[in-house]
Amino acid sequence: MIEYIVSDNIDDRILARGVKLLTEGKLLALPTDTSWSIACAMKSGEGIKRLRSLSGERDERHFTLLCSQISQFGEFCSMDNTRFRLIKQLTPGPYVFILKTLLGTEKALGLRRRELGVRIPDHPVPLRIIKALGQPLYSVTAKRSMIRDFKDQFYESETLETSELPPIPEEALFEEGWELENLDGLDLILDPGEERPRIFSSILDISGDEVRLLRGGAGTWPL
Repeated sequence: MIEYIVSDNIDDRILARGVKLLTEGKLLALPTDTSWSIACAMKSGEGIKRLRSLSGERDERHFTLLCSQISQFGEFCSMDNTRFRLIKQLTPGPYVFILKTLLGTEKALGLRRRELGVRIPDHPVPLRIIKALGQPLYSVTAKRSMIRDFKDQFYESETLETSELPPIPEEALFEEGWELENLDGLDLILDPGEERPRIFSSILDISGDEVRLLRGGAGTWPL
């Protein structure tokens, strides 16, 4: 289930295997510039279903559309020049941007709200996968609470009534790729053999007139 890779030079055979799995509705674990993410192909209904089942998340703000370029944001979300300039300033990097979705995006992703988190991670592995796949990835942060029968004393997923999201304690995150082998339903781990920092991204809601920090993280805000 683990494939050890060189981040800047992924073996073409491993890359092709990852893309094939994604198109079949499978789930991949990927390193990012923050912690580990679990992802499926954005256009795979089966993949999205499996991702939601594995994650156990009910609040959709925990899910993020990973893209390789800003132009992909505009295919799914509403973005004017002011928002474009802010996103360009902060990408690639550890920021998730909450934007209003375009007509059809909610149905494509099975969303129950008209907002979507989008991100361009500053790490070559997800960027290479996205480009090879030809579409964004739908993702969620990998957490120990996803392990079957794991008694999570650090973090519990719940639907939140407040506008802010709680920070994810570092104890709930993974460092090493092999640790994710205990996640049922995960089909492939792309492991560069490096410890990932147990940190999470900052979430900025830019869907309204003012920028709102929903969750503080690795990305500085305000600048």
